[in-house]
Amino acid sequence: MANFYTDIPELKYHLNNPMMERICELKERGYRDKDEYDYAPQDYADALDSYDKVLEITGEITGEVIAANAEGVDQEGPHCANGRVEYASGTKQNLDAMVKAGLNGMTMPRRFGGLNFPITPYTMCAEIVAAADAGFGNIWSLQDCIETLYEFGNEDQHSRFIPRICAGETMSMDLTEPDAGSDLQSVMLKATYDEANNCWRLNGVKRFITNGDADLHLVLARSEEGTRDGRGLSMFIYDKRDGGVNVRRIENKLGIHGSPTCELVYKNARAELCGDRKLGLIKYVMALMNGARLGIAAQSVGLSQAAYNEALAYAKDRKQFSKAIIEFPAVYDMLSTIKAKLDAGRALLYQTARYVDIYKALDDIARERKLTPEERQEQKKYAKLADAFTPLAKGMNSEYANQNAYDCIQVHGGSGFMMEYACQRIYRDARITSIYEGTTQLQTVAAIRYVTNGAYIATLRDYEQVLCSDEMKPLLERVKAMADKFETCTNLVKEAADQELHDLMARRLYEMAADCVMSHLIIQDATRAPELFSQSAKVYVNYAEAEVEKHNAFIQGFNKEDLSCYRK
Repeated sequence: MANFYTDIPELKYHLNNPMMERICELKERGYRDKDEYDYAPQDYADALDSYDKVLEITGEITGEVIAANAEGVDQEGPHCANGRVEYASGTKQNLDAMVKAGLNGMTMPRRFGGLNFPITPYTMCAEIVAAADAGFGNIWSLQDCIETLYEFGNEDQHSRFIPRICAGETMSMDLTEPDAGSDLQSVMLKATYDEANNCWRLNGVKRFITNGDADLHLVLARSEEGTRDGRGLSMFIYDKRDGGVNVRRIENKLGIHGSPTCELVYKNARAELCGDRKLGLIKYVMALMNGARLGIAAQSVGLSQAAYNEALAYAKDRKQFSKAIIEFPAVYDMLSTIKAKLDAGRALLYQTARYVDIYKALDDIARERKLTPEERQEQKKYAKLADAFTPLAKGMNSEYANQNAYDCIQVHGGSGFMMEYACQRIYRDARITSIYEGTTQLQTVAAIRYVTNGAYIATLRDYEQVLCSDEMKPLLERVKAMADKFETCTNLVKEAADQELHDLMARRLYEMAADCVMSHLIIQDATRAPELFSQSAKVYVNYAEAEVEKHNAFIQGFNKEDLSCYRK
């Protein structure tokens, strides 16, 4: 049977990144748990071995259970009856297998029943699951909402809720409303304090809520009467055991059929405040969304892997004109480009995850003791890098997932348009990735300040100093020239001092930055493991160089007078 971890050697490569030693040291607090928990690692090698074994178990369950159920779940989907959701039969089997294997609450401390995993190996598990069934990935990976409750909830909330997630209960984040999608400051779900019962009551409607009938919900609601902006919003914890919330309907979606996307009606639902009032959007949802965006980046990479697997297998098997179609340049060009985008996007995903790991571990340590000046500097550095890289990882990988799924169908030709081939499900599932948890356009908005303040170009210049192999040196010189074009275009847009022009060019500058970053990362990977990444590095730099030149020509040739052509 297939193992979705051991069959992909690139995953183990990323698990063994040199930054992981520092991540493990911080996450394990010098491996202090070894005296209290017999399953806690003794040292770095032991920790890495533990991650490897859990990833192998995840890969085995994914190959034998989740992948086997994927088509049936896609066809059956969840059902809604009497205000409750019933999962597809295959989804129930998937959840049961994951719970029995102890693959829940993975990043939570051991004292709550978690595995105390860093974000990076957990993200690998999320990628592996999504490669088999992106819809089920939405249900299982929403366990990472517990990170926000752990970060901002109090000790009593930790003790009551975190062990339940570690034991296998599910979560959702209830943000979107019929009139508040991307514009979350317009959320109007009403939260009022019930003095008699010493709790909050929630009333209103939430829409497009992934896994909306979950056991525990993090809910964004308006706690400050008379307000209409983000400063009047707070974060609440809703427990399904308390009742008061019904599922009005499950949306009929293009893809991710196994994941119930719900419209919820809150009727005087009992809830409790998470953190402080009025910080729901401006602090807590931002943290929640950054975690979700990394999760969608992982889902996107999983879908790209699935697309590559299907396209490659079909191209090897399908014969035309007396030979396998993989031998035709038009086909192997598509396959090599899918693989290059997959490898470059995965490099970006795990570089981002490692940045997140270091700053989050230091944040957690700061709740126990005062950080040293060196640790504060390290925390600040990696928090900034994580914030800058997250919108690149989410936006670019979701776009690549869509492109790769499209090309997967193209490799299949007419067969790809038939429902019995998995590529049509991958194509439908991929489409949402560039929309939910912030569209690609919103990822551009999140990233553009790092373009204009010079953070990306500074990172690129740092990457230029990283040693590379002789084989990769010509590629590195080309990437340096790409960065020069990016810097020139950035300066042109800034010097124009025109906000409309700035906004129109933002997506192009965003993609130029991402293309350069991923080119460096894939060169670094090819230097360390040429047998895995050398071919992809060459293909990806060819691709990225053409993309950067396309944007460079557009920006350099654009006149401000042309703005009127774009207005409608």
